[in-house]
Amino acid sequence: MHKKRILIIEDEESLLKLETILLTVKGYAVSGASTGKDAMVKLADKMFNLILLDLMLPDIDGFELCRFIKQNPRTAQVPVIILTARKGLDDQERGTSCGADAYLTKPFKSAMIIEVIEGLLRGSGVKP
Repeated sequence: MHKKRILIIEDEESLLKLETILLTVKGYAVSGASTGKDAMVKLADKMFNLILLDLMLPDIDGFELCRFIKQNPRTAQVPVIILTARKGLDDQERGTSCGADAYLTKPFKSAMIIEVIEGLLRGSGVKP
């Protein structure tokens, strides 16, 4: 059985490491990207089963990156979870309108993130 692949797009190095460890321990194959440009290169190179996306990236707005992922026929079916410190209702509505499958805020509980990821992956049609 192939491991499900998850791309974490997070510019804060400590959070990227924490999320990578959390998901690796749960049996996922994890790749990380600290910029939107790096994420786009990885998405062009490899298919992922799920994307965990921070909104505040140094080069590309996370909403725009989510829209790019959802409008690209190759990646449109990949679930995107926005994981951000931005808690405002306006931001949550923008997340929904750009195509995000879930909108979670930091700080987060590991068990909740795993529950959301596993729920989305059960419904995902993307094959490893």
